Amino acid sequence: MLWSFRPQARAFRYMGHKDVITSVQFSPLGNLLASASRDRTVRLWIPDKRGKSSEFKAHTAPVRSVDFSADGQFLATASEDKSIKVWNMYRQRFLYSLYRHTHWVRCAKFSPDGRLIVSCSEDKTIKIWDTTSKQCINNFSDFIGFANFVDFNPNGTCIASAGSDHAVKIWDIRVNKLLQHYQVHSSGVNCVSFHPSGNYLITASSDGTVKILDLLEGRLIYTLQGHMGPVLTVSFSKGGELFASGGADAQVLLWRTKFDGLNCKDVIKRNLKRLHFDSPPHLFDVYPRTPHCHEGKIDTIEINPKLEVINLQTSSPPVVDVLSFDSTTTAETVVRTLPEKAEAKFQCFLHPSLISPECSPTILKKKAEDMSGLPSESQRSVPLAVTDALEHIMEQLNVLIQTVSILEQRLTLTEDKLKDCLQNQQKLCSAIQQKS
Repeated sequence: MLWSFRPQARAFRYMGHKDVITSVQFSPLGNLLASASRDRTVRLWIPDKRGKSSEFKAHTAPVRSVDFSADGQFLATASEDKSIKVWNMYRQRFLYSLYRHTHWVRCAKFSPDGRLIVSCSEDKTIKIWDTTSKQCINNFSDFIGFANFVDFNPNGTCIASAGSDHAVKIWDIRVNKLLQHYQVHSSGVNCVSFHPSGNYLITASSDGTVKILDLLEGRLIYTLQGHMGPVLTVSFSKGGELFASGGADAQVLLWRTKFDGLNCKDVIKRNLKRLHFDSPPHLFDVYPRTPHCHEGKIDTIEINPKLEVINLQTSSPPVVDVLSFDSTTTAETVVRTLPEKAEAKFQCFLHPSLISPECSPTILKKKAEDMSGLPSESQRSVPLAVTDALEHIMEQLNVLIQTVSILEQRLTLTEDKLKDCLQNQQKLCSAIQQKS
């Protein structure tokens, strides 16, 4: 669901996936929305009243995460089929797959300049991929458990991982070294988010708390308690002045920070400048050492906002259902009230600029009434037999896509084995030459 709070609370519910949605992300410009689902598909939405979408099918198992590159040209998806797939957004087509993980891939993220991809898997490894050579160039496997989430810092020099072993770790990919290791949670860590300055890291855990780490001093500075259950996700705004946290209690809390202020446009420009310079992994980058407002503080601060946070939930805010079947089908719109709490788990925020002023509940009711006069299935020009034949063709195409994906994976594994054989043969030849 996409939410707008201006001038009043209103939500748009886009309907198209056939199973639980596991990840959503806006493109850098906010003109597209990508969603991943356990129905093995990825959908690309146009976030407006019509809600047109394109469906991407290549994974053979549930998709766990989606992530846009900083320029919005590419999309990386991670799946339980042990692969990461990269898609071209302009042509809306599949580009290539990355195979090396031996278990479900939980997350995949682009570096700020788009040259690298970091991924984490339940095989207890974190891998760094070069998007140019499409090869794994680094591997970290220092986990008792596995990483639930991983992401680059704003400079692209370090990565942070959220572990099922309650740990948060910061790795320097330039020297392949573990820089910091935090054991501040009493349960698994589900998500992390860097402040745009790179000086702070916020973490979300199943212990019901959100914690803020000062990366310059290497210590915990804030513990935030507001959720009534596990905290599943957290994210800073582009400028870092706000961050949001979402939990299993069907709540989204919005927090205001007092950290180093940054203009989000400056952050985007800084990242885009790196697109055409510096070969990975950016050895000349310096980890940020800008001043901040916590130098004199030693003790951590615990905040419980349960009695202070304004409850923005109303008894029955209007919800607009947008039913999208494909990129060409006209969406149907009806107005409903909020679902029960069991269904409210999968609600998300909507950027306020995406809501048109003409999209009021009254107008949408009129449109729904107008659509009731549309011809029924028996009156349409397309015969039912043709429709059934087209659906059968689509099913066969889906089977073909899955078969090609499996063959591609086997070819990749065969290629890796051949490379290993050639390397061993070269070593034997060189050893024989040295002896002779």
